[in-house]
Amino acid sequence: MVIVITGGPGSGKTTLINALKNKGFFCLDEVSREITENARKSGIDQLFLAQPLLFSELLLEARMKQFQEAKANDALYFLDRGVPDILAYMHYIGDSYPSQFVEVAKSCRYDHVFILEPWEAIYVQDSHRYENFAQAQLIYQHLIETYGQYAFNPVVVNKGSVEDRLNFILNQLKK
Repeated sequence: MVIVITGGPGSGKTTLINALKNKGFFCLDEVSREITENARKSGIDQLFLAQPLLFSELLLEARMKQFQEAKANDALYFLDRGVPDILAYMHYIGDSYPSQFVEVAKSCRYDHVFILEPWEAIYVQDSHRYENFAQAQLIYQHLIETYGQYAFNPVVVNKGSVEDRLNFILNQLKK
């Protein structure tokens, strides 16, 4: 079973993924920071801002590999973001993308999608997260819309302690 944890920047996804790892679940980390770091080594500070299509192509390849890895196993896998996130971010910045992106988004059928709400109290900007909180809220709306376009119905994970959020997700999976 392949489960996506998504949400706008700074909503607590990585913290939740780390909590799932600590409970012994198989989790695949967000790959955008790695792509950004590799670009920085080549002298490009924010590849997504400088070359959004190239960044998104690299991300698409990496997320597709994650999906295939998770699907190839019989275990429960949690992914920090899914393929539709890429399209949502492209919609957010108003950029177009090749039809291949749509085809990959259609082919990656996740079993469950959980989305974390924007949460100003925990939101922190850093060298990778350039968006302000208002922009994070807009990205959240694009995520909801984009996942809906691909026939997913993301379950909203409300604000709360990491343990409460973790228990909510695990209880939803038992239904």
